[in-house]
Amino acid sequence: MKLRPDTGLSFDDVLLVPKRSTARSRKDVSTRTRLAAGIELAIPVISANMDTVTESRMAIAMAQQGGLGILHRFMTLERLVELVRRVKRAENGVVETPVTLPLAASVDQARQKMVEAEVGGLMVTDEHGVLLGVVTTRDVLLAPDGAAPVSSVMTPRERMVVGQSHASMEQARAALHEHRVEKLPLVDEQGCLVGLITTQDIVKIQKHPFATKDGRGRLMVGVALGVRPEDMARAAACVEAGADVLVVDIAHGHSNHTLEMVARLKKAFPAVPLIAGNVATAPGVRDLAAAGADAVKVGVGSGSICITRVVTGFGVPQLSAISDCAEAGHALNIPIVADGGVRNSGDLTKALAAGAATAMIGSMLAGTDESPGAPIVRDGRRFKVVRGMASLTANIDRRAIDQGQVADEEWADVVPEGVEAMVPYRGAVSDILHQLVGGLRSGLSYAGAKDIVDLWEKAEFIRITSGGLRESAAHDVITG
Repeated sequence: MKLRPDTGLSFDDVLLVPKRSTARSRKDVSTRTRLAAGIELAIPVISANMDTVTESRMAIAMAQQGGLGILHRFMTLERLVELVRRVKRAENGVVETPVTLPLAASVDQARQKMVEAEVGGLMVTDEHGVLLGVVTTRDVLLAPDGAAPVSSVMTPRERMVVGQSHASMEQARAALHEHRVEKLPLVDEQGCLVGLITTQDIVKIQKHPFATKDGRGRLMVGVALGVRPEDMARAAACVEAGADVLVVDIAHGHSNHTLEMVARLKKAFPAVPLIAGNVATAPGVRDLAAAGADAVKVGVGSGSICITRVVTGFGVPQLSAISDCAEAGHALNIPIVADGGVRNSGDLTKALAAGAATAMIGSMLAGTDESPGAPIVRDGRRFKVVRGMASLTANIDRRAIDQGQVADEEWADVVPEGVEAMVPYRGAVSDILHQLVGGLRSGLSYAGAKDIVDLWEKAEFIRITSGGLRESAAHDVITG
């Protein structure tokens, strides 16, 4: 038997020691960070790739706020690709592939396509891509005959305001304002549709100046993958749809099949940043980096709905895991993603101070408007469901997706390492992020650090007793 001499520490076991600060305001510090090669975030927060946390709405909201969302992998390939496309369409400088409809389509088909694509207007084109007209929600909303051709309700090309393919954003803004229209299709010299600029996109650019975007002005999004052979095809389809980051997400990431998958993905998609995990030790970081990972996800058993440590007896307390892994990561220039255990802005600050570049958040975001699923009312209060991706129901749902059905005896085969629970409804995700990042900014000023890299250098932890932990929270008062 081998017993490590050091004590494993969690976030509650320590506090950060205050240092002299030159910051006069929380605005004087920077929360920018590097997620992986070529990707910088305005805030160091990523939404977890859990099916009760991140689908397209969450990924859009996260990117708009300067973070990033990682779409979970427990869905069909077709749905995953569609969610990637929704995120990439949500905010653009120029929509390079507008959603179109043929002239022969019916009003009902137009309605259905708008709902499926989550857009308020469709460009009507012929078989050669020539722009013929536009149909909007307003055109079809009260149309009495759903079988009528879309040509009967659309605005024809001769009555439309269009721009040339080389139009600048400022020219588009001026045209939209002058003609009081919401959509400016862009056409080439042959009249073919080559793009679209909308009023909403311009407003979103102004509203979210720190949004995480790719080189074409589209919101960025990540996609989680497993290690099965078919996950290579999933990766290819998602990259084709516009996915900006691939995440190999395995409970025990320091394993041969994970390392092999990382190597295959990096060889197939060398230009796409690749995050891999989860690990809890420095050798895990070094091995994943050697296989091709551009960043490593750290955390085994630290999530609020994870019971891996109870079921298997394995894990490392999260603060110690981050610290050990970050030492190896910094030496290799590999960013560390702290995955699990963050319950508040103080935990976020501690995770970053220990060496992480970003933190992945799950349960804190599960109760927001943008998380999948509808709120549940219980005893007059609203809740939303959250479940670990190694929980019993998640395992069975995954088998149902893979196999089309699940035999009764398969329920007995699953040994869950996660639980399903309810979290209070928390409103908009932007409110949660505001509190998290606001607390982090205060934490940076207490450390005398100007940014996260400076925090790594200046952070000093002190262990505390159970009495110190009690003293840290509200005490000796009656709280409402």
